[in-house]
Amino acid sequence: MTTRRAFGALTAGAALAALVPAGPASATPSRPPSRRRGRLIAADDFRHGLGRWAVELERGGTVTASRGVLEVDVPAGVTIWFKRRLEGPYVIEYTATPVAAGGVNDRVSDLNNFWNAVDVRSPDDLFATPRGGALAEYDHLKTYYAGYGANTNTTTRLRRYVGEAGVRPLLYDYTEPLLVANEPHHVRIVSDGSTVRWWNNGRLVFDHQDPEPYTSGHFAFRTTWSHFRIEDFRVWRLSGRN
Repeated sequence: MTTRRAFGALTAGAALAALVPAGPASATPSRPPSRRRGRLIAADDFRHGLGRWAVELERGGTVTASRGVLEVDVPAGVTIWFKRRLEGPYVIEYTATPVAAGGVNDRVSDLNNFWNAVDVRSPDDLFATPRGGALAEYDHLKTYYAGYGANTNTTTRLRRYVGEAGVRPLLYDYTEPLLVANEPHHVRIVSDGSTVRWWNNGRLVFDHQDPEPYTSGHFAFRTTWSHFRIEDFRVWRLSGRN
């Protein structure tokens, strides 16, 4: 049986329990109209190297961008930051395939993202504070964090980091949906004021209304001990209403 727990923390050290449905959200006629996808504001086709990205590796591995693929093959944690700071409202789209072909790092797990990330130690420049790829080093971020198929593909969670060491408030906690090996996962992340949404293959996984939203900051791919092929990174401005 699918289980779900929801917790929110609007300030560091404060928690708010909320009653929620028993599974991931799905689009319904009662949902308020959403914005339309507008002009393209950022993109990478992964044919020209890693110049638009900053890679933070915990224990080595390889991260390359060529021939239309961002290849991530790592034995431990890695965070791959898009160097350009993004301002909402926007929608991010990309496609990621978890590789299971017998490789040493082909553990199907952890299709994760940070977005609207700001480091409280250097709020004007995320990259002024060094980090080494271990997850605990990101506790000083104010950010949203999705972990899809984490913990060896057993959990799917959304967190709202508040910039305090050891505090990673949990908003949603599912036992499904999870990753499917060697299958493409088309991710869509919506940052629209207080509306925070994360989709996978057309399914609305997280649908959060944040009374104190993070509306700008940096995006990153994040994983640990895994092998992914990522394609077609796009960021679109949102405008109008459907």
